[in-house]
Amino acid sequence: MLRSLTSARRWLVRLSASRHALWLLGLASVLETLLVPIPIELILIPWMLAEPERRWRLAGVALAGNLLAALIGYSLGSLAMAQWGDILIPTFGGEAAFQAFQARFMDNGFQAILAVGVIPIPFQTAMLVAGASDYPVALFMLAALLGRGLRYFGLALLVALIGDTTLRLWQRHARPLGAGLTAVAGIWLAWEFFG
Repeated sequence: MLRSLTSARRWLVRLSASRHALWLLGLASVLETLLVPIPIELILIPWMLAEPERRWRLAGVALAGNLLAALIGYSLGSLAMAQWGDILIPTFGGEAAFQAFQARFMDNGFQAILAVGVIPIPFQTAMLVAGASDYPVALFMLAALLGRGLRYFGLALLVALIGDTTLRLWQRHARPLGAGLTAVAGIWLAWEFFG
């Protein structure tokens, strides 16, 4: 474990020396949010440990990439509904069911987006549903900013407070915590939207 951590730190220090390092982190954050189901924390935590003086900037770049991707995903959801809504709506229960879902999303969407932004599950569903249901883009972006900001800057704070222990805690508890929070969020969303 210690050898792999040392090797990862050396690689991150070399990456940080590149003048393109922050752009690469931003791109990785965009890709993680849109396509890749691998959490950006796998890069972010060791990088914050390797360069503690840059942890806040790293959190900010990861957040900026995530917000850019969130806006793209929202637009894709809106575009998909505009292009294929006539096909999709009847397939998933008809116009009445869609309007009922849309009304519930308008009432509780902020909390749902915020929850999905904090817990370690892919953000794609929240982006697409918000765009497809015409959820106000400003509220969507605010929820994404708060949720993902809490996540990334919370990690930076954790690294600042407990350093190397952060990585061990993340490796030990990320899956069970993510599974538990996902189950709780799923139950809450089912209750709110379908109960």
